[in-house]
Amino acid sequence: MIRPDHLMLIDGNLVTATTDRVFENINPANEEVIGHAPDANAGDIERAILAARKAFDTTSWSTDHAFRRECLIQLQQGLQKEVESIRPMLVAEVGTPVMTTYGIQLDECIGYISHYVDLLESYQWDRMVPPPGSEEPQSHRVVCREAVGVVVAITPWNVPLYLNIAKTAAALAAGCTVVLKPAPDTAFSALVLGEIAHKYTDIPAGVFNVVTTSDNSVASVLTSHPAVDAISLTGSTATGRKIMAAAAPTLKKITLELGGKSPAILLDDADFEKIAPVLAAGTCFHAGQGCAIYTRALVSEKRKDELVERIAGIMGMIPWGDPTDPANIMGPVANARQHESVLRYYEIANETSRVILGGQRTDRFEKGYWVEPTLITDVDPMSTIPQEEVFGPLLTVLTYKDEEDAIAIANNTIFGLAGAVYSDDAEHALSLARRLRSGSIGINGAAAFHSSVPFGGYKQSGLGREWGTEGLEDFLEVKTIAYPTLAKK
Repeated sequence: MIRPDHLMLIDGNLVTATTDRVFENINPANEEVIGHAPDANAGDIERAILAARKAFDTTSWSTDHAFRRECLIQLQQGLQKEVESIRPMLVAEVGTPVMTTYGIQLDECIGYISHYVDLLESYQWDRMVPPPGSEEPQSHRVVCREAVGVVVAITPWNVPLYLNIAKTAAALAAGCTVVLKPAPDTAFSALVLGEIAHKYTDIPAGVFNVVTTSDNSVASVLTSHPAVDAISLTGSTATGRKIMAAAAPTLKKITLELGGKSPAILLDDADFEKIAPVLAAGTCFHAGQGCAIYTRALVSEKRKDELVERIAGIMGMIPWGDPTDPANIMGPVANARQHESVLRYYEIANETSRVILGGQRTDRFEKGYWVEPTLITDVDPMSTIPQEEVFGPLLTVLTYKDEEDAIAIANNTIFGLAGAVYSDDAEHALSLARRLRSGSIGINGAAAFHSSVPFGGYKQSGLGREWGTEGLEDFLEVKTIAYPTLAKK
């Protein structure tokens, strides 16, 4: 689906921007223009919001659970039919290595729609609460779960199709209507989703809308419009604060999946030979552009040199480069702004730490937003690099004095998204995991992330959860209805 242009979905129609303006979609690997996306103005955004409002208020979408389930199945099947045309588009638009599209970037996220398809068969929308025996007169009560209304989904550029699906599938399953606004860097990943929904599903007009714009001031209409009931954002913590401020006057329901600075605590009895490849590959996977990547490795002083040597050896052999090459696990960073940001952090790293590997502007490619895999150590855990989200392939090795010190260092950031504990004693590792202030913790390589369980953060890593039953309930309101005991005839 690498076409020169794609269309927005507004009120059941595939359309250009009202002004016919477009903006360029740039391939981050070579800085070439792969196509153009509609550049919506405030009027286009307004039309999408009002279409979603009308669809929610005047159709049976929010109450017909079986129909919604069928539409999600159609959406999943449509994506599966188009998967091989989407794959090269993602590689060109995102700069993600093609091997990642066989996982979270494409194949895996299409499969994740099944979570909400299955949940719609089993979810208890109404819960009866019998009257207490002592209550006179008695009242019967039912606790109802109902769709919150019009949802605005705002997504970033790192795993765009996955995040578009995660938010859209959850909100649609809940009975909400949706306006999806992607990052302009990865507009096609959202426009394609709208086109597939239009082509393959019976989703009614206005229930699902996709708008693209290069102008943040235009996009701000989405977060303040009185017809919008809820906002779901994945992005930086700074952006999350702005969204909360914009939504505050109308008290919109907010789901925020924000930044991370995830620690991996390695106890002395852990198997470093097995752990080092995980940390090295995780840092470089998709150029470190993942919020839950373990970017801080915590190790005792006596085993630090061993860990650093092992990670450096493996990281130095990580295959990176052309994202169309199936052998590579790391491509470029996503855009020029992020490229400059990562290089700025590399400069700070060179000034404040011991750089073991990388930390320089690569000269391997003439064009593109490329950075080197980087490993640093001997740095103050409260300094810039260990405290701020770099969102690039940079791993920091920190040392701790004892376990209490390790927990303190791990928890001492504004973030709390993910983390890991490694130890030969799994029970002891579990006890430490319970003390980490993070939304997801993996022990000895176990994967905490899965569509069946909630994902989200503590502290300034966000509000609410995606996936699991909680991901559905983030788009639901709770209503209690009481009625008197009926007299027997």
